Amino acid sequence: MQELILFWSYAAAACAFASVVLWRARFRTDRSEKLLVASCAATAVWALVAAVFGRADPMTMTFGTLRNLAWVMLLYDMAGGMRGQSLTGVRLVFGAVALSIGLHLVLSTIALIVPLSPAQFDDVLSTGSLLRITTSAGALILVHNVYGQAAPESRVSIRGPMLGLTLMWGYDLNLATLAYLQGTNSSAVEDLFALRGAFMAVTAPLFAWTGGLRRTLKIKLSRAATFQSLSLVAVGGYLALMAVLAGALRHTEWNWGSAGTAALLLVLIAGAVILPLSEWSRGWVKVKLAKHLFEHRYDYRTEWLQFTATLGRAEPDAPPLGDRLIKALADIVDAPGGVLLVSDSGVISTAASWNWPKGSPAPLHDAGEFWSRLEACRRVIEFDGLRNGWASPQDRALPVPQQLVADDRAWAGIPLVHHDRLIGIVLLATPDYKRALDWEDFDLLRAAGRHAASALAESHVQQALANAQRFEEFNRRFAFILHDVKNLVSQLSLVTRNAERHADNPEFRADMVQTLKSSVGKMNDLLARLSPKSTSRVQRLEPQPLRPILAAAIAAKRGDHDVKLLGDAGISAVADSAALEQAVGHLLQNAVEACSPTLPVTVRVSSRGDDVSIAIADQGTGMDSDFVRDRLFQPFSSSKPGGFGIGAFEARSLIAAMGGQISVDSNPGRGTTFTILLPAAPAEQQSEPERKRA
Repeated sequence: MQELILFWSYAAAACAFASVVLWRARFRTDRSEKLLVASCAATAVWALVAAVFGRADPMTMTFGTLRNLAWVMLLYDMAGGMRGQSLTGVRLVFGAVALSIGLHLVLSTIALIVPLSPAQFDDVLSTGSLLRITTSAGALILVHNVYGQAAPESRVSIRGPMLGLTLMWGYDLNLATLAYLQGTNSSAVEDLFALRGAFMAVTAPLFAWTGGLRRTLKIKLSRAATFQSLSLVAVGGYLALMAVLAGALRHTEWNWGSAGTAALLLVLIAGAVILPLSEWSRGWVKVKLAKHLFEHRYDYRTEWLQFTATLGRAEPDAPPLGDRLIKALADIVDAPGGVLLVSDSGVISTAASWNWPKGSPAPLHDAGEFWSRLEACRRVIEFDGLRNGWASPQDRALPVPQQLVADDRAWAGIPLVHHDRLIGIVLLATPDYKRALDWEDFDLLRAAGRHAASALAESHVQQALANAQRFEEFNRRFAFILHDVKNLVSQLSLVTRNAERHADNPEFRADMVQTLKSSVGKMNDLLARLSPKSTSRVQRLEPQPLRPILAAAIAAKRGDHDVKLLGDAGISAVADSAALEQAVGHLLQNAVEACSPTLPVTVRVSSRGDDVSIAIADQGTGMDSDFVRDRLFQPFSSSKPGGFGIGAFEARSLIAAMGGQISVDSNPGRGTTFTILLPAAPAEQQSEPERKRA
């Protein structure tokens, strides 16, 4: 019964693939289409042979191996869409799979033409299972690479065959693995082999579903995919080689397979020890792989992402920009370190250093011509060429300082040019595996140098902007302080004038001493505010009773003018007492200067819901709406002769910092009212009179 199922199963597969051959034969437009038809034909022949001779016959093994070879040839032709050395790396993968197929073909041919004992034939089947495992695994890797690295628009045309090959080799991989682990005579293996033909018949339509192969296929195999494929196939090749040796030498007197395995293991261990510890060996391997496997030395996308990530690190513990810049350039060519040289007044000195051996280079004097010539030509300097005489004529024409040429630590010099201006030179240290730079190195280092120069120039601009902002902040503070000094001078002038008339009055003398102490304290505070580390003008917001604050501000002006405090001054507001007194003092000063001495200035306090209102009103000249809107709160804009235009601006800044606001109601000839609104203190923190009133 099982033989009958096997026959009809493989017969169905043969008919299905023969139908695909007849269908696809109409589309033989290029080599890939012809190879697809040939591969389907080889599969049909293999299925027919399996139906006639059975699963374990050497003839079935031989044609099964030829079927795999045909499909791998099709994959190789499809991958041939890559140009030049882009295919070199993946060729090794194809070569490893082809080697496994070749060993299996030799093994099945030997079993076909050489009489073998049952024990020897079992060894052939066991070894064949291992080779099929290797072939199926390697072929699946190739399918993944060809489909995964194809352009998205190309995948639609190859989706059917790629899915069919994945199912075919996936089934073979599981069947060969089970046959190796359980033996070729197990019932599970026999059942899977019998159903294999039916499974292949079901997958046959997938090979007819294609819109063209190489005609539309675009493949760009990445370096990561190449190295991963090589690693996987190397492991598979090792297993296949050991399986062949073990099967061929199993019946010899000495265990050659174990000896070979031990020798290979020693080689692998030696390589694993040497590569991590030797910078030279790692550099040699990287150079040789890049030279022989790929069209270009660099994976430019990977290099650029790594370069920008190193250059743009923003962590708090990140090294300074100069060190990051050197490391980013050194990582491109595997240089162990470097220094950044800049020019200052004709002297070239070290601005940053990263892993530079034995200290930084000494400053270079009288090197202005070298700097200007390098700025004009922008060449990457190869110092080994200058030392050994094989430098290009352009490099020899540069007046490179002999001190740099004689320094064996220097390997390459990269100019950092930004907007036609040379802002620095990065010297890279000599790597352990020293090689000559080629055109790819020069092009990539020049491009990276321009990007690094932009980052360095931006850093310099940001530093200059920060310095300018610090000067601007100092100037702003000085302008405010100058205005406050003006008010203090007015207060002291009043004391001086009154002293001439009331010097004999003990109460006046006591008040004068108190005024002088207050003025000295305010002057010291002004000097402290000039410090770069001084804190904000508004330092502490807390519920404050308004009466003492307003009384102090009014007292400073009463000597010149009549100022009245009206309303409920016993309420409290959330404010900084010193800042509020200063803001009210500025507005009072403006009111006093704006009106006649015979007309009083009023300060009225009232409650407005959750706010406290402080209205400062005068009956002076007033201001028009254009001045209020466009100039009143602008610094250095004043309608008074000799005015600084700072008072209103500073008052609004202080009130805004306390969470309040200032409004203005003014008309020419009718006076001005400044209204300060501040958050009211909570009810439980109001003064006692206010609580009783509430």
